[in-house]
Amino acid sequence: MRDAHPIEQAVGINYYVSDADGIGGRLRVEPEDFRVEEIENFEPEPIDADPGAYPEILLRATLRSWDTNDFAGRLSDILEISRERVSWAGTKDKHAVTTQLFSVSNGDPEAIADLDIRGVEIDVLGRTGRPISFGDLHGNRFQIRVREVDANADDRVEEITDDLRAFGGDAGDSSDTDSDDSGDTDSDDSGDNDDNDDSNDSDNTAVAGIPNWFGQQRFGSRRPVTHEVGLAIVAGEWREAVLSYVANPFETEPEATQAARAFVAEEAESDDPDWAACLDEMPGQLGYERSMLHRLAEDGASTPEEFRHALEAVPWNLQQLFVNAAQSYLFNRILSERLRRGLPFGRPVAGDVCCFVDSDAPEGLYAPDTDRLQRVSENRVDVMERHCSRGRAFVTAPLVGTDTELADGEPGEIEREILADEGIEPSDFELPGEFTSSGTRRAILVRTDLAVDPETLSFGFALPSGSYATALLREYQKGGPME
Repeated sequence: MRDAHPIEQAVGINYYVSDADGIGGRLRVEPEDFRVEEIENFEPEPIDADPGAYPEILLRATLRSWDTNDFAGRLSDILEISRERVSWAGTKDKHAVTTQLFSVSNGDPEAIADLDIRGVEIDVLGRTGRPISFGDLHGNRFQIRVREVDANADDRVEEITDDLRAFGGDAGDSSDTDSDDSGDTDSDDSGDNDDNDDSNDSDNTAVAGIPNWFGQQRFGSRRPVTHEVGLAIVAGEWREAVLSYVANPFETEPEATQAARAFVAEEAESDDPDWAACLDEMPGQLGYERSMLHRLAEDGASTPEEFRHALEAVPWNLQQLFVNAAQSYLFNRILSERLRRGLPFGRPVAGDVCCFVDSDAPEGLYAPDTDRLQRVSENRVDVMERHCSRGRAFVTAPLVGTDTELADGEPGEIEREILADEGIEPSDFELPGEFTSSGTRRAILVRTDLAVDPETLSFGFALPSGSYATALLREYQKGGPME
Protein backbone atom coordinates (compact mmCIF):
# COMPACT_ATOMS: atom_id res chain seq x y z
CA MET A 1 0.00 0.00 0.00
CA ARG A 2 1.44 3.32 -1.11
CA ASP A 3 2.04 5.99 1.54
CA ALA A 4 0.46 9.42 1.11
CA HIS A 5 2.28 12.75 1.09
CA PRO A 6 3.36 13.96 4.57
CA ILE A 7 1.01 16.96 4.38
CA GLU A 8 -1.88 14.57 3.78
CA GLN A 9 -0.77 12.30 6.59
CA ALA A 10 -0.94 15.30 8.92
CA VAL A 11 -4.72 15.42 8.31
CA GLY A 12 -5.26 11.67 8.65
CA ILE A 13 -4.93 10.60 4.99
CA ASN A 14 -2.17 8.00 5.18
CA TYR A 15 -2.44 6.02 1.93
CA TYR A 16 -3.40 5.81 -1.71
CA VAL A 17 -5.74 3.14 -3.00
CA SER A 18 -3.76 2.68 -6.20
CA ASP A 19 -0.12 1.60 -6.02
CA ALA A 20 0.51 2.80 -9.59
CA ASP A 21 2.80 5.75 -10.20
CA GLY A 22 1.05 9.06 -10.64
CA ILE A 23 0.79 11.23 -13.73
CA GLY A 24 1.95 14.41 -11.98
CA GLY A 25 0.71 17.49 -13.75
CA ARG A 26 -1.02 20.67 -12.64
CA LEU A 27 -4.62 21.59 -11.91
CA ARG A 28 -6.27 24.96 -12.55
CA VAL A 29 -3.70 26.28 -15.01
CA GLU A 30 -6.72 28.08 -16.45
CA PRO A 31 -10.02 28.59 -14.62
CA GLU A 32 -11.76 26.60 -17.38
CA ASP A 33 -9.63 23.58 -16.44
CA PHE A 34 -11.76 23.12 -13.32
CA ARG A 35 -15.50 23.29 -13.98
CA VAL A 36 -18.09 22.60 -11.30
CA GLU A 37 -21.86 22.60 -11.71
CA GLU A 38 -24.21 22.04 -8.80
CA ILE A 39 -26.73 19.23 -9.02
CA GLU A 40 -29.70 21.21 -7.78
CA ASN A 41 -32.38 20.04 -5.37
CA PHE A 42 -34.68 23.06 -5.34
CA GLU A 43 -37.80 23.95 -7.32
CA PRO A 44 -38.73 27.67 -7.33
CA GLU A 45 -42.10 29.28 -7.87
CA PRO A 46 -42.60 31.57 -10.90
CA ILE A 47 -41.12 35.04 -10.64
CA ASP A 48 -44.60 36.56 -10.57
CA ALA A 49 -45.59 34.55 -7.46
CA ASP A 50 -46.76 36.47 -4.37
CA PRO A 51 -43.68 38.28 -2.90
CA GLY A 52 -45.26 38.12 0.55
CA ALA A 53 -45.36 34.33 0.51
CA TYR A 54 -42.20 33.91 -1.59
CA PRO A 55 -39.81 36.73 -0.66
CA GLU A 56 -36.61 35.05 -1.88
CA ILE A 57 -35.29 35.53 -5.42
CA LEU A 58 -33.52 32.37 -6.63
CA LEU A 59 -30.75 32.80 -9.18
CA ARG A 60 -28.19 30.60 -10.89
CA ALA A 61 -24.78 32.20 -11.35
CA THR A 62 -21.87 30.98 -13.45
CA LEU A 63 -18.70 32.45 -11.95
CA ARG A 64 -15.24 32.61 -13.51
CA SER A 65 -12.45 33.14 -10.96
CA TRP A 66 -14.85 34.13 -8.18
CA ASP A 67 -14.75 32.86 -4.61
CA THR A 68 -18.32 32.17 -3.45
CA ASN A 69 -18.07 34.43 -0.41
CA ASP A 70 -16.48 37.23 -2.45
CA PHE A 71 -19.27 37.06 -5.03
CA ALA A 72 -21.92 37.16 -2.31
CA GLY A 73 -20.27 40.29 -0.94
CA ARG A 74 -20.08 41.89 -4.37
CA LEU A 75 -23.72 41.05 -5.03
CA SER A 76 -24.86 42.63 -1.78
CA ASP A 77 -22.73 45.74 -2.40
CA ILE A 78 -24.13 46.36 -5.88
CA LEU A 79 -27.71 45.75 -4.74
CA GLU A 80 -27.02 47.92 -1.66
CA ILE A 81 -28.37 45.30 0.72
CA SER A 82 -27.05 43.50 3.80
CA ARG A 83 -24.71 40.58 3.18
CA GLU A 84 -27.00 38.46 5.38
CA ARG A 85 -29.69 38.69 2.70
CA VAL A 86 -27.58 36.60 0.28
CA SER A 87 -27.51 32.80 0.72
CA TRP A 88 -26.07 29.87 -1.24
CA ALA A 89 -26.10 26.08 -1.24
CA GLY A 90 -22.39 25.27 -1.48
CA THR A 91 -19.04 27.05 -1.28
CA LYS A 92 -16.80 26.77 -4.34
CA ASP A 93 -13.16 27.56 -5.05
CA LYS A 94 -12.05 30.75 -6.75
CA HIS A 95 -9.73 29.19 -9.34
CA ALA A 96 -12.48 27.57 -11.39
CA VAL A 97 -15.61 28.08 -13.45
CA THR A 98 -18.53 27.29 -11.18
CA THR A 99 -22.30 27.20 -11.70
CA GLN A 100 -24.25 27.50 -8.47
CA LEU A 101 -27.45 28.69 -6.82
CA PHE A 102 -27.94 31.82 -4.73
CA SER A 103 -30.98 33.41 -3.14
CA VAL A 104 -31.55 37.07 -2.29
CA SER A 105 -34.08 38.02 0.39
CA ASN A 106 -36.63 40.61 -0.73
CA GLY A 107 -34.61 41.28 -3.85
CA ASP A 108 -35.63 43.06 -7.04
CA PRO A 109 -35.61 40.38 -9.77
CA GLU A 110 -35.21 42.91 -12.58
CA ALA A 111 -32.27 44.60 -10.87
CA ILE A 112 -30.63 41.20 -10.31
CA ALA A 113 -31.19 40.11 -13.92
CA ASP A 114 -29.66 43.38 -15.19
CA LEU A 115 -26.46 43.10 -13.15
CA ASP A 116 -23.26 43.39 -15.16
CA ILE A 117 -20.39 41.86 -13.17
CA ARG A 118 -17.16 40.86 -14.83
CA GLY A 119 -16.76 37.07 -15.05
CA VAL A 120 -20.37 36.44 -14.01
CA GLU A 121 -23.47 35.21 -15.84
CA ILE A 122 -26.77 35.38 -13.93
CA ASP A 123 -30.05 33.64 -14.65
CA VAL A 124 -33.01 34.53 -12.40
CA LEU A 125 -35.00 31.31 -11.84
CA GLY A 126 -37.98 32.38 -9.72
CA ARG A 127 -39.12 32.89 -6.13
CA THR A 128 -38.90 30.73 -3.00
CA GLY A 129 -40.40 30.89 0.46
CA ARG A 130 -37.06 30.55 2.29
CA PRO A 131 -33.38 31.17 1.67
CA ILE A 132 -31.44 28.44 -0.09
CA SER A 133 -29.22 26.28 2.13
CA PHE A 134 -26.80 23.35 2.10
CA GLY A 135 -29.55 20.72 1.97
CA ASP A 136 -30.77 22.12 -1.34
CA LEU A 137 -27.82 20.59 -3.17
CA HIS A 138 -27.68 16.94 -4.29
CA GLY A 139 -24.04 17.20 -5.26
CA ASN A 140 -21.71 18.53 -7.96
CA ARG A 141 -20.68 17.61 -11.49
CA PHE A 142 -17.03 18.12 -12.35
CA GLN A 143 -15.06 18.47 -15.55
CA ILE A 144 -11.37 18.73 -14.65
CA ARG A 145 -8.33 18.88 -16.90
CA VAL A 146 -4.81 18.01 -15.78
CA ARG A 147 -2.01 19.75 -17.70
CA GLU A 148 1.76 19.30 -17.89
CA VAL A 149 1.63 15.62 -16.98
CA ASP A 150 4.58 13.23 -16.82
CA ALA A 151 5.63 10.94 -19.65
CA ASN A 152 3.60 7.75 -20.18
CA ALA A 153 0.63 9.31 -18.42
CA ASP A 154 -1.85 7.44 -20.63
CA ASP A 155 -0.68 4.04 -19.43
CA ARG A 156 -0.74 5.15 -15.80
CA VAL A 157 -4.25 6.59 -16.12
CA GLU A 158 -5.53 3.24 -17.35
CA GLU A 159 -3.80 1.36 -14.53
CA ILE A 160 -5.07 3.74 -11.85
CA THR A 161 -8.61 3.61 -13.25
CA ASP A 162 -8.52 -0.18 -13.10
CA ASP A 163 -7.42 0.01 -9.46
CA LEU A 164 -10.23 2.42 -8.57
CA ARG A 165 -12.78 0.28 -10.38
CA ALA A 166 -11.68 -2.74 -8.37
CA PHE A 167 -11.73 -0.78 -5.13
CA GLY A 168 -15.26 0.48 -5.72
CA GLY A 169 -16.63 -2.91 -6.64
CA ASP A 170 -19.67 -3.38 -8.84
CA ALA A 171 -22.54 -0.95 -8.31
CA GLY A 172 -25.74 -1.86 -10.08
CA ASP A 173 -28.98 0.05 -10.43
CA SER A 174 -29.68 1.64 -7.04
CA SER A 175 -33.35 2.07 -7.92
CA ASP A 176 -34.23 -1.61 -7.68
CA THR A 177 -35.60 -2.78 -4.36
CA ASP A 178 -36.43 -5.91 -2.47
CA SER A 179 -37.93 -6.70 0.87
CA ASP A 180 -34.58 -6.71 2.68
CA ASP A 181 -34.30 -2.90 2.86
CA SER A 182 -37.93 -2.14 3.63
CA GLY A 183 -38.69 -1.02 7.15
CA ASP A 184 -35.43 -2.48 8.43
CA THR A 185 -33.42 0.57 9.39
CA ASP A 186 -32.17 1.47 12.82
CA SER A 187 -31.49 5.18 13.21
CA ASP A 188 -29.28 4.87 16.26
CA ASP A 189 -26.75 7.45 15.05
CA SER A 190 -27.99 10.73 13.71
CA GLY A 191 -27.31 14.39 14.24
CA ASP A 192 -26.26 17.68 12.77
CA ASN A 193 -23.72 18.53 10.46
CA ASP A 194 -17.18 21.70 0.62
CA ASP A 195 -19.91 20.72 -15.39
CA ASN A 196 -21.98 18.71 -17.23
CA ASP A 197 -20.03 15.91 -18.84
CA ASP A 198 -21.65 14.46 -21.89
CA SER A 199 -18.79 12.02 -22.34
CA ASN A 200 -20.14 9.69 -19.64
CA ASP A 201 -21.56 7.45 -22.36
CA SER A 202 -18.14 6.86 -23.88
CA ASP A 203 -16.13 3.65 -23.74
CA ASN A 204 -13.79 5.37 -21.28
CA THR A 205 -16.43 5.43 -18.52
CA ALA A 206 -15.95 3.30 -15.41
CA VAL A 207 -17.61 3.10 -12.01
CA ALA A 208 -14.70 4.18 -9.82
CA GLY A 209 -14.51 4.01 -6.06
CA ILE A 210 -12.37 6.02 -3.65
CA PRO A 211 -12.29 6.50 0.11
CA ASN A 212 -14.61 9.36 1.03
CA TRP A 213 -11.74 11.41 2.46
CA PHE A 214 -12.17 14.93 3.70
CA GLY A 215 -9.83 16.74 1.34
CA GLN A 216 -6.94 18.99 2.26
CA GLN A 217 -9.13 22.08 1.78
CA ARG A 218 -11.08 21.07 4.86
CA PHE A 219 -8.03 21.70 7.02
CA GLY A 220 -6.20 24.41 5.07
CA SER A 221 -4.11 23.66 2.01
CA ARG A 222 -1.22 25.96 2.89
CA ARG A 223 -1.59 25.83 6.65
CA PRO A 224 -3.54 22.76 7.84
CA VAL A 225 -4.41 23.79 11.39
CA THR A 226 -8.20 23.94 11.64
CA HIS A 227 -8.38 20.38 13.00
CA GLU A 228 -5.67 21.18 15.55
CA VAL A 229 -7.77 24.10 16.77
CA GLY A 230 -10.82 21.82 16.90
CA LEU A 231 -9.03 19.07 18.81
CA ALA A 232 -7.91 21.62 21.40
CA ILE A 233 -11.47 22.91 21.71
CA VAL A 234 -12.85 19.41 22.23
CA ALA A 235 -10.21 18.88 24.94
CA GLY A 236 -11.30 22.12 26.63
CA GLU A 237 -7.88 23.64 26.01
CA TRP A 238 -9.01 27.10 24.91
CA ARG A 239 -5.60 28.76 25.19
CA GLU A 240 -4.03 26.10 23.00
CA ALA A 241 -6.88 26.45 20.51
CA VAL A 242 -6.29 30.18 20.12
CA LEU A 243 -2.54 29.82 19.79
CA SER A 244 -2.87 26.99 17.26
CA TYR A 245 -4.72 29.44 15.04
CA VAL A 246 -2.98 32.76 15.75
CA ALA A 247 0.59 31.57 16.35
CA ASN A 248 1.98 28.34 14.82
CA PRO A 249 3.80 29.61 11.66
CA PHE A 250 4.14 27.48 8.52
CA GLU A 251 6.90 27.70 5.91
CA THR A 252 4.28 27.97 3.17
CA GLU A 253 3.22 31.41 4.46
CA PRO A 254 4.79 34.78 3.57
CA GLU A 255 7.82 35.67 5.69
CA ALA A 256 6.06 38.61 7.35
CA THR A 257 3.22 36.35 8.44
CA GLN A 258 5.62 33.73 9.77
CA ALA A 259 7.45 36.40 11.74
CA ALA A 260 4.22 37.74 13.23
CA ARG A 261 3.06 34.30 14.31
CA ALA A 262 6.48 33.54 15.81
CA PHE A 263 6.27 36.82 17.75
CA VAL A 264 2.88 35.79 19.17
CA ALA A 265 4.21 32.36 20.11
CA GLU A 266 7.17 33.92 21.93
CA GLU A 267 4.98 36.44 23.78
CA ALA A 268 2.56 33.72 24.78
CA GLU A 269 5.36 31.93 26.64
CA SER A 270 6.22 35.00 28.73
CA ASP A 271 4.88 35.60 32.23
CA ASP A 272 2.95 38.69 31.10
CA PRO A 273 2.18 38.49 27.35
CA ASP A 274 1.80 41.83 25.57
CA TRP A 275 -1.21 40.99 23.42
CA ALA A 276 -1.45 44.59 22.18
CA ALA A 277 2.08 44.29 20.76
CA CYS A 278 1.05 41.01 19.13
CA LEU A 279 -1.90 42.78 17.51
CA ASP A 280 0.46 45.45 16.17
CA GLU A 281 2.67 42.78 14.61
CA MET A 282 -0.12 40.83 12.90
CA PRO A 283 -0.62 41.77 9.20
CA GLY A 284 -3.86 43.58 8.42
CA GLN A 285 -5.11 40.96 5.98
CA LEU A 286 -5.28 38.33 8.75
CA GLY A 287 -8.60 39.60 10.04
CA TYR A 288 -9.60 36.59 12.13
CA GLU A 289 -6.26 36.46 13.91
CA ARG A 290 -6.46 40.17 14.60
CA SER A 291 -10.00 39.80 15.98
CA MET A 292 -8.80 37.19 18.45
CA LEU A 293 -5.76 39.24 19.47
CA HIS A 294 -7.94 42.32 19.94
CA ARG A 295 -10.03 40.44 22.49
CA LEU A 296 -6.92 39.07 24.19
CA ALA A 297 -5.58 42.60 24.50
CA GLU A 298 -8.91 43.88 25.85
CA ASP A 299 -9.32 41.08 28.39
CA GLY A 300 -5.67 40.73 29.34
CA ALA A 301 -6.41 37.07 28.78
CA SER A 302 -5.19 34.59 31.35
CA THR A 303 -8.17 32.32 32.09
CA PRO A 304 -9.68 29.60 29.86
CA GLU A 305 -12.91 31.61 29.67
CA GLU A 306 -11.04 34.65 28.34
CA PHE A 307 -9.31 32.58 25.68
CA ARG A 308 -12.66 31.10 24.70
CA HIS A 309 -14.04 34.62 24.42
CA ALA A 310 -11.18 35.43 22.03
CA LEU A 311 -11.95 32.36 19.93
CA GLU A 312 -15.58 33.44 19.72
CA ALA A 313 -14.47 36.65 17.95
CA VAL A 314 -14.61 34.78 14.62
CA PRO A 315 -17.93 34.18 12.78
CA TRP A 316 -20.17 31.38 14.06
CA ASN A 317 -19.61 29.25 10.95
CA LEU A 318 -15.84 29.30 11.49
CA GLN A 319 -16.36 28.30 15.11
CA GLN A 320 -18.33 25.30 13.88
CA LEU A 321 -15.70 24.61 11.20
CA PHE A 322 -13.00 24.16 13.84
CA VAL A 323 -14.94 21.35 15.52
CA ASN A 324 -16.07 19.91 12.17
CA ALA A 325 -12.42 19.77 11.09
CA ALA A 326 -11.55 17.78 14.21
CA GLN A 327 -14.37 15.36 13.37
CA SER A 328 -13.11 15.16 9.79
CA TYR A 329 -9.57 14.41 10.92
CA LEU A 330 -10.78 11.57 13.15
CA PHE A 331 -12.88 10.24 10.25
CA ASN A 332 -9.84 10.28 7.93
CA ARG A 333 -7.79 8.43 10.55
CA ILE A 334 -10.50 5.76 10.89
CA LEU A 335 -10.51 5.27 7.09
CA SER A 336 -6.71 5.06 7.02
CA GLU A 337 -6.69 2.36 9.66
CA ARG A 338 -9.40 0.44 7.84
CA LEU A 339 -7.23 0.56 4.70
CA ARG A 340 -4.16 -0.52 6.63
CA ARG A 341 -6.00 -3.55 8.03
CA GLY A 342 -7.33 -4.49 4.62
CA LEU A 343 -11.00 -4.24 5.56
CA PRO A 344 -13.31 -3.69 2.58
CA PHE A 345 -14.87 -0.30 1.81
CA GLY A 346 -17.45 -1.44 -0.73
CA ARG A 347 -19.07 -4.05 1.48
CA PRO A 348 -19.60 -4.44 5.24
CA VAL A 349 -18.16 -6.80 7.78
CA ALA A 350 -19.89 -7.83 10.99
CA GLY A 351 -20.18 -4.85 13.33
CA ASP A 352 -20.35 -2.20 10.63
CA VAL A 353 -23.08 0.42 10.48
CA CYS A 354 -24.51 0.93 6.97
CA CYS A 355 -26.75 3.59 5.52
CA PHE A 356 -29.08 3.22 2.56
CA VAL A 357 -28.98 5.12 -0.71
CA ASP A 358 -30.73 8.46 -1.08
CA SER A 359 -33.75 7.48 -3.17
CA ASP A 360 -34.34 11.12 -4.15
CA ALA A 361 -30.91 11.58 -5.71
CA PRO A 362 -30.83 11.97 -9.51
CA GLU A 363 -29.86 9.05 -11.70
CA GLY A 364 -26.14 8.38 -11.83
CA LEU A 365 -25.36 10.00 -8.47
CA TYR A 366 -24.39 7.48 -5.79
CA ALA A 367 -25.61 9.48 -2.81
CA PRO A 368 -26.00 8.05 0.72
CA ASP A 369 -28.82 8.87 3.14
CA THR A 370 -27.24 8.82 6.61
CA ASP A 371 -30.62 9.23 8.28
CA ARG A 372 -31.39 5.59 7.38
CA LEU A 373 -28.93 3.41 9.27
CA GLN A 374 -28.63 -0.34 9.80
CA ARG A 375 -26.27 -2.13 12.15
CA VAL A 376 -24.78 -5.19 10.48
CA SER A 377 -25.01 -8.20 12.76
CA GLU A 378 -23.30 -11.47 11.90
CA ASN A 379 -26.47 -12.92 10.38
CA ARG A 380 -27.11 -9.78 8.29
CA VAL A 381 -23.74 -9.53 6.57
CA ASP A 382 -24.84 -11.37 3.41
CA VAL A 383 -27.96 -9.24 3.04
CA MET A 384 -26.10 -5.95 3.47
CA GLU A 385 -23.30 -7.12 1.19
CA ARG A 386 -25.91 -7.56 -1.51
CA HIS A 387 -27.32 -4.08 -0.92
CA CYS A 388 -23.86 -2.53 -1.08
CA SER A 389 -22.82 -4.43 -4.21
CA ARG A 390 -25.95 -3.17 -5.96
CA GLY A 391 -25.31 0.42 -4.95
CA ARG A 392 -28.24 0.49 -2.56
CA ALA A 393 -26.28 0.88 0.68
CA PHE A 394 -22.97 2.20 1.97
CA VAL A 395 -20.70 1.35 4.88
CA THR A 396 -20.29 4.32 7.25
CA ALA A 397 -17.89 5.65 9.86
CA PRO A 398 -18.64 8.27 12.51
CA LEU A 399 -18.25 12.00 12.52
CA VAL A 400 -18.01 11.80 16.26
CA GLY A 401 -20.35 13.88 18.42
CA THR A 402 -22.37 13.68 21.61
CA ASP A 403 -24.98 11.32 20.13
CA THR A 404 -22.53 8.98 18.39
CA GLU A 405 -22.88 5.27 19.04
CA LEU A 406 -19.81 3.49 17.73
CA ALA A 407 -19.79 0.39 15.55
CA ASP A 408 -19.27 -3.16 16.83
CA GLY A 409 -16.73 -5.82 15.90
CA GLU A 410 -13.48 -4.85 14.23
CA PRO A 411 -14.87 -1.57 12.77
CA GLY A 412 -15.87 -0.52 16.29
CA GLU A 413 -12.45 -1.55 17.55
CA ILE A 414 -10.85 0.80 15.01
CA GLU A 415 -13.13 3.67 15.97
CA ARG A 416 -12.41 3.25 19.69
CA GLU A 417 -8.65 2.93 19.15
CA ILE A 418 -8.49 6.16 17.16
CA LEU A 419 -10.54 8.07 19.74
CA ALA A 420 -8.45 6.65 22.59
CA ASP A 421 -5.24 7.63 20.80
CA GLU A 422 -6.49 11.22 20.57
CA GLY A 423 -7.84 11.15 24.14
CA ILE A 424 -11.40 11.88 22.97
CA GLU A 425 -14.82 10.55 23.93
CA PRO A 426 -18.14 11.38 22.23
CA SER A 427 -19.29 13.26 25.33
CA ASP A 428 -16.39 15.71 24.88
CA PHE A 429 -18.35 17.32 22.04
CA GLU A 430 -20.85 18.73 24.57
CA LEU A 431 -19.40 22.23 24.22
CA PRO A 432 -20.63 25.79 24.75
CA GLY A 433 -22.27 27.87 22.05
CA GLU A 434 -21.53 27.14 18.40
CA PHE A 435 -18.80 24.63 19.23
CA THR A 436 -21.12 21.79 20.28
CA SER A 437 -21.91 18.94 17.91
CA SER A 438 -24.14 15.88 18.19
CA GLY A 439 -22.33 14.15 15.32
CA THR A 440 -23.52 11.96 12.46
CA ARG A 441 -22.20 9.18 10.23
CA ARG A 442 -20.68 9.40 6.76
CA ALA A 443 -20.23 6.88 3.96
CA ILE A 444 -16.64 5.63 3.78
CA LEU A 445 -16.76 4.95 0.03
CA VAL A 446 -17.77 7.30 -2.75
CA ARG A 447 -18.61 5.81 -6.16
CA THR A 448 -18.88 7.75 -9.38
CA ASP A 449 -19.31 7.17 -13.10
CA LEU A 450 -15.87 8.35 -14.15
CA ALA A 451 -15.22 9.37 -17.77
CA VAL A 452 -11.62 9.99 -18.83
CA ASP A 453 -10.54 11.60 -22.09
CA PRO A 454 -7.03 10.17 -22.59
CA GLU A 455 -6.10 12.77 -25.22
CA THR A 456 -6.76 15.86 -23.11
CA LEU A 457 -6.53 14.10 -19.72
CA SER A 458 -9.91 15.48 -18.72
CA PHE A 459 -11.91 13.78 -15.98
CA GLY A 460 -15.71 13.96 -15.84
CA PHE A 461 -17.59 12.73 -12.79
CA ALA A 462 -20.28 13.59 -10.23
CA LEU A 463 -20.03 13.47 -6.43
CA PRO A 464 -22.64 13.76 -3.69
CA SER A 465 -22.67 16.90 -1.59
CA GLY A 466 -19.80 16.98 0.90
CA SER A 467 -17.41 14.77 -1.10
CA TYR A 468 -14.18 16.14 -2.54
CA ALA A 469 -13.04 16.07 -6.15
CA THR A 470 -9.43 16.22 -4.98
CA ALA A 471 -9.95 12.86 -3.23
CA LEU A 472 -10.21 11.34 -6.71
CA LEU A 473 -7.60 13.48 -8.49
CA ARG A 474 -4.95 12.76 -5.86
CA GLU A 475 -5.03 9.09 -6.86
CA TYR A 476 -4.03 10.05 -10.40
CA GLN A 477 -1.50 12.78 -9.66
CA LYS A 478 0.27 11.30 -6.62
CA GLY A 479 1.72 14.68 -5.67
CA GLY A 480 1.62 16.92 -2.64
CA PRO A 481 -1.47 19.15 -2.19
CA MET A 482 0.63 22.27 -2.82
CA GLU A 483 1.90 20.83 -6.08
